[in-house]
Formats: sequence, C-alpha cells, structure tokens
Amino acid sequence: MHLEEKNNLPVYYFHEGTNYSAYEYLGCNLTRDGDKYIYSFRTWAPNARAVSLVSEFTDWDRGIDLKRISAKGVWELIYSSDTDLRCKAYKFRILTQDSRVLYKGDPYARFSKSGSDGASLIAPDSNFEWGDSGWFKHRADTVCVRDGEYLAAPLNIYEVHLGSFSRHEDGSFLSYRELADELVPYVKSMGYTHIELLPVMEFPFDGSWGYQVCALYAPTSRFGDPDDFRYFVDSMHRAGIGVILDWVPAHFPKDGWGLYEFDGQPLYEYQGDDRKESRSWGTRFFDLGREEVQCFLISNALYWLGEFHADGLRVDAVSSMLYLDYDRSPGEWIPNKYGDNRNLEAIAFLQKLNSAVFAKFPDALMVAEESTSFEGVTHPVSEGGLGFNLKWNMGWANDFYKYIALDSVYRKYHHDALNFPIMYAYRENYILPISHDEVVHGKCSFINKMSGTYEEKFLQVRASLMMMMTYPGKKLLFMGTEYGQFREWNFSDSLEWFMLDYPMHYALREYTASLNRFYLENPALWEKDFDPSGFTWIYPDLKEQNLIAFRRNAICGDSLIVVISFSGADNNDFRLPVGECEKISFVFDSNGAERADIVPEHDEGGRYIKFNIPKFSGVILKEINTQGNIEL
Repeated sequence: MHLEEKNNLPVYYFHEGTNYSAYEYLGCNLTRDGDKYIYSFRTWAPNARAVSLVSEFTDWDRGIDLKRISAKGVWELIYSSDTDLRCKAYKFRILTQDSRVLYKGDPYARFSKSGSDGASLIAPDSNFEWGDSGWFKHRADTVCVRDGEYLAAPLNIYEVHLGSFSRHEDGSFLSYRELADELVPYVKSMGYTHIELLPVMEFPFDGSWGYQVCALYAPTSRFGDPDDFRYFVDSMHRAGIGVILDWVPAHFPKDGWGLYEFDGQPLYEYQGDDRKESRSWGTRFFDLGREEVQCFLISNALYWLGEFHADGLRVDAVSSMLYLDYDRSPGEWIPNKYGDNRNLEAIAFLQKLNSAVFAKFPDALMVAEESTSFEGVTHPVSEGGLGFNLKWNMGWANDFYKYIALDSVYRKYHHDALNFPIMYAYRENYILPISHDEVVHGKCSFINKMSGTYEEKFLQVRASLMMMMTYPGKKLLFMGTEYGQFREWNFSDSLEWFMLDYPMHYALREYTASLNRFYLENPALWEKDFDPSGFTWIYPDLKEQNLIAFRRNAICGDSLIVVISFSGADNNDFRLPVGECEKISFVFDSNGAERADIVPEHDEGGRYIKFNIPKFSGVILKEINTQGNIEL
C-alpha cells in the first residue's frame, strides 16, 4: 500500500470496499476558505494515462490535469475559485491507454443535465428545511415487529412514473413541486400509504422509463433541481405518505458519457464476455465483485435514504444479478466454483448492501424485484438469506393475469391460479404487484386483460382488486389502473384523466378508494400477512363455480370472511359455513350493493348462511355476536 493511501482513509476504505459514504470524497465537493470556494474533484480511473477537468469555467478542450493519488486509480484536483461555481457544467477528460480521448460525466455527480449531453453540474448547496420529523416517528413505529408479527401494518403502494402521471397542456413535464402539489392530495384521498417512483436518477433516454441510469447520484433535472426533489419527498411525508424509489444496481447503458468503459476499459462492468453485457437490454452489468463498485453502489443506496429521506428502495432486476446464466445460452457462461449457476459475488454484494442499509436505517424498506424461486430473498443475512425485507410476488401476478384473461367458461380448468399461491405465500415476505411492467408492450392495460363485455370488464376489475387487497401480502398498484384506463401505459404522454368523465371509470376509481380505505381500517387484512395463522381456507376448490372463500385473521383474533366469484353466471343460494354467532354482517360488496344482516341457520351439517353471489363479484363479511362484537 502506498503511503498516500495509508494516510488517506477514504481512499483506503474505498479500495477495501467499505467506504459507504464515498460520495462525500469522490465526485465534486465544496469547502470554504474565507472568500474562496475550494472545490475538490476526484474520480476513479485506474486504467487512464491522464485525467483532466474540462468545464465551462476552465476549458472544454484540454482543461486542468488531475493528479493520481492512489496506486489503484483515484485522481484528484483541488480547484480554488473566487466565485461560486454552483450549477456550472463539467466533465472528466480521460486519456486512455491506447491514446483515445473520452469525455465522461462524473459518476458521483449530484446534479446532471438530462438528455444525451451528459454534462455533470456542480450541485447547489442545499438550503432545504425538512419538516418530516413526525413521519419518521410513524415510520419507526410501523416498520417493526409487534406482538411477534413483522410489519404488522398496512402497506398499500401507488406506483408512479413522474413523467407521465400528469403533464402540462402543451405536453411539457410538471416540475417536482407541481407533481407534489398534484400527487399528495390524490394519493392521500385514494387511501395509499406509500408511493413508489420509477427511477428518478438521471438517465439519457426517456424510453427506458429511467431504468438505464447514467448518473446514479443525481435526481433527474427533467423536473427540477435536488432541492425541488427534496420538496417532493417532504410534501409526501408531511401528508403521511412514504416514498419508495426504484433503484437499479444491476446494469447501466452504453452511452459514451456514462459509466460504460469509463477509463477506456471495462471498469464498473464485468470484464469477461460471459458476464459483461445483457443482450436483451443492450446494457452492461455492474461488476458486483469489485470493491470500488460495491462502495459506489452501497454509498448510493445510503445517499438516497439519507440525503433525500427515501423510505426504501425497490431493487430492480435482482434475478439478473443472481444467476450466471441469466440472458445466456448454454456454453456462454462459466459455472461458479461449486459447478452451478449462482453468482456468488452478487449474492455476497446483496447481503453486504442490505446489512449496510439496515445498520444505518433499521426501519427502511428494501424490496426485491426477483422473479425466480431463489430461496431466502427476504430471510436475514445471519440465516444465509439475501436480507431484503420484502419481495414482489411475481408468481402470483403471472398466474393471476393469465387466469383473468381467460373466458370464464374455461377458468375452472385453471383454478390453481387462485388457490396454489397460498402454498408458497409464507416462504418470503411478499408484495402483490399490479405493476407498470404488466400494462405495456402488448400485454394490455389491466382492465383490458379481462374477457367479456365492456360492463363485465369493470365487474372483473372490481373482483380482481378485491382479491389482491384481501389475499396475504402487501399491495402495489400502478397508476391508471385504479380507474380502468383502457389504453396501455405510454411513458411519453399523460395518463388519460379525461376518462373520469365517464361514469363507469369514475365509479371504478371511487370503488378503488373505498376498497383501499376498507383495507386500512381492518387489521385482519394486514397484521398477519407473513404468518400462516393469518389465513384460513373455507372453500379453496370450488372450481366449477370459479369461486373461493377464506378468512383473514387479526392478531387479536378478529376475522373477516372473503368470498369472490370469477364466474360469468350468478351463483344462487351460495352456502357458507359460519361459527357460533348471532348474525352475519356484509361489510363490503364489490358491486356496491347494500345487504341486510343474515341470521345463521342450522342443520346436521352445522351452522351456515345462504346468499346470492352475482357474476364477477365479491363480498366481505363479519360474524357478529350478541353484544355486537366480532365473534372470536
């Protein structure tokens, strides 16, 4: 180790893979010396022959040279200025080993131009005053273990793409502040507990929806500056709404100004052809085994959770990290030392990431978008798991989408789409997602997945949303689904809010809001999401009727009965067994019908009630004792 590295702990820990605040050292950082502005510019480029700073305040051609300060490739320039350089543009000029000249954005830039230029901007000092201390107390009280149950709290997420939730009449983007002013009252009135934002980190290509990020530390300037984004998050928190950010540590695009072969050779990406590139996405995979890349990514996760008060990260494309043969044909990948297809470095990285996050933010949400049966995604690292606390239930989603797309006369042959998910529902801590991925590229909007007439599609959406909101697992719904937008989601245009002028779309949105509020008010639907005792089958196998019935149970012993029919025929005189109660109360009906309480009957088969289940509908019931309380 060089003497310079031994005396410079941030560099030493960066190369060791344990500098989890790397952005405070690398990139551009400002200090003051009297009237002088002292800017430190640092970057990691071990394969470069020379590195220079080029900018609008120096010279865009040759610039000023940085000095190499570590054997493993950290370069530094201390630049003194008489004037404030905030929001000034700059890049690093990299001279490669083969004498090429590359102009690169700063990987640690905290502000950046959007679009194809990629120039980094010196971030303005934040003078934002947060007002969300009350939210953080609420967060700590809910993301916890209570009465032996983990996350015994409602979690109902509204997934949002900021560029297409709403736009100005001329088609231009709303700002972060305008979006906050529109989204806060809407999300609150709809009964959501959190929003989840498709990636807001700077990205060049709108058509990637933000998933091809080039500047991971910079909120996209499409909607404003970093303090504008702080205003957005703070506004949500003041209203009691959490903010989860989509985060992409799996891959990055090959734009010339970005991370792609940053110093002329693969650096942030894997080097071998067996791992380096994704054919499907045309992107490069991060080298998750490299210590400096680990610092870059883990520091980035902590940066968004700390600097912007994010409540959690939804980690995109985890499967692509976990498997060596992901997007590979036989013979194109090399097995690990055990002879199988697990990416051991990626597994270790994800465990390291989640350990670092929860050490600093124990009440954060770390959500894995992982589509395989990989064991232990939400199990603790200490038990050999990856350490996430939630995972999208892609198995439930895929099976359910196929089921609802069938004509109802054929659904009886696929009844396992309704009952089989319980067989694995408690292996992980699941979120049930109806997400952006399922309403694009010819997959149809959610309402247009349904078979049947125009009116029947609305009935089936109501029944399907009831299914999602009452089945075990936390909830996520993509914007526009709540009112039944028929057109597939279009990232380049606003949602079709005019559809609310049509009575059935307006009524569907009001139904969704009512269902959400019912969910929030009833602990039986969320207290024991990750405990098998929170769910009991009544009728799992009524495939001829395309119907299921089950109980959801609260910690205190209260319960709700859920009956949902996906049949196109009315099921008259449906018989439901009940306990020793005075009467049964209908507390929610997907069709909005008012139903009177029913007094149970009794025969040799026990106590029961009979009632009608119309086609494509669901009801939720409570057993009431003589004192008017829920029968335990």
